[in-house]
Amino acid sequence: MKNFLFLVIAFFSVQMVSAQEATTVSNDKVYNTAGIEVKPDFPGGIGEFYKYFAKNYKTPNVKKLNGKVYVTFVIEKDGSINEVKVLRDIGYGTGEEAIRVLNNSPKWIPGEQDGRKVRCSFSLPINIDTR
Repeated sequence: MKNFLFLVIAFFSVQMVSAQEATTVSNDKVYNTAGIEVKPDFPGGIGEFYKYFAKNYKTPNVKKLNGKVYVTFVIEKDGSINEVKVLRDIGYGTGEEAIRVLNNSPKWIPGEQDGRKVRCSFSLPINIDTR
């Protein structure tokens, strides 16, 4: 009888933990920016973001460096930036510098789905030109 009772308690404990994990995962879903009702935005718009980026980005001291750094990141429910990744860069530390600037970015206005703030993926090309 004790073994049976132990198995029942263990079974329900596992079920409760599984249900809690499922709830957590659904609340932390990362939405694609293209598929949500209200898209995330930088305060003042994307033009202001590019001004912020240009002001804070330290371009490598390489003559005639020209190209794009492609980055992706997650805008959290509170507007902070997380999970910054460089998809492609042009070398000379351009990707690492983009990560530094993004990690120090002011908070964004988060995206919304069904009237609730949600986590959103966001991708950007960043032009680098030292000509």
